Amino acid sequence: MNVLIVGASRGIGLEFVRQYRAAGASVTATARSDDALALLRELGATAIKLDVANTVSASGLAWQIDGSAFDVVVLCAGLYGPRTDGLQPPTEADFNAVMHTNVLGPMRVIPQLVDTLAPGAKLVVLSSRMGSIGSRSSTGGWLYRASKAAVNSVLKDASLTLQGRATCVSFHPGWVRTDMGGEGATLDVTDSVQHMRRMIEGLTPEDNGRFLDHDGTSIPW
Repeated sequence: MNVLIVGASRGIGLEFVRQYRAAGASVTATARSDDALALLRELGATAIKLDVANTVSASGLAWQIDGSAFDVVVLCAGLYGPRTDGLQPPTEADFNAVMHTNVLGPMRVIPQLVDTLAPGAKLVVLSSRMGSIGSRSSTGGWLYRASKAAVNSVLKDASLTLQGRATCVSFHPGWVRTDMGGEGATLDVTDSVQHMRRMIEGLTPEDNGRFLDHDGTSIPW
């Protein structure tokens, strides 16, 4: 199996690399810092320096993966931003940082992946239940929520474009104990990734365009 993990510096992305390598997969993974790239190489992954929020860096991905045939692609790069509880306007800097990472990043990366997808490939975007409009009952972190609702739209368009070639889904990884999720989160990162890997393995073309919890439950858009 040939796997690409975009955004593997830490947390969920890094755990995907660990688990896929332990399972014997060939893994290519991206990170921003030299220390993170070195760790990915120690795990046996092919490491690529990439900052999805940087125009020059993001535009240079295609030639580095040219000729690849990825069976699984997981886009993990993400940023939470300000931890608001109501309708506090974000600063322009916070808005740009979150939206450039969570939305513009996938919109830059996904088009560069199209020619590297193996037949029947699976393309996964890590979203969040917080991005669901249909099930929303809280306004906490509204900038992050807006970004995840937007990336769900990006994934849906990708699923329509790639229908018949790849199965594209958005995943909610659960509330995971990472730097972003915090120590009070309910799910260990190892378990979250194990659940998602199991779900990815079982995806069929009929799942194309779905928004799923880490346990496979459908989430309303």
